[in-house]
Amino acid sequence: MNRKNKFLKTIRRSKIKKETIIVKPGAPYAKAVISNGFVFVSGRVAVDSKTNQPLEGGAGVQTRQILEDLKEIAEEAGTSFDKIVKVSVFLKEISDFAEMNAVYKEYFPETPPARTTVQAELSKPGFLVEIDFIAVL
Repeated sequence: MNRKNKFLKTIRRSKIKKETIIVKPGAPYAKAVISNGFVFVSGRVAVDSKTNQPLEGGAGVQTRQILEDLKEIAEEAGTSFDKIVKVSVFLKEISDFAEMNAVYKEYFPETPPARTTVQAELSKPGFLVEIDFIAVL
């Protein structure tokens, strides 16, 4: 048996434990899922809590709000920003990279996690940034 097949058998035999932290009853996605020692957090966008619309003020303002929201979710899930191993950042306009990155660096000043940043069409016109992450417990 080659190494690859042995790995696949191990995966099939293991029981995957999963705990879901739901945004609200009936939501079609989980805010976060805890599984096998990892926390997988869904993408977050910056929403104005008063209007329930995209937060105004630019990519830096949205990045800060998203990271604050993600920090709360991390704590709720039993982890923290220093245990994040992978971040994905989605920008409506790649020209917002420097503005997003300046704020992002404040939250990960030392030993930052692996990160992917791409330009993407986001769910509403006013959203400029979306961020998700994977962390260890």
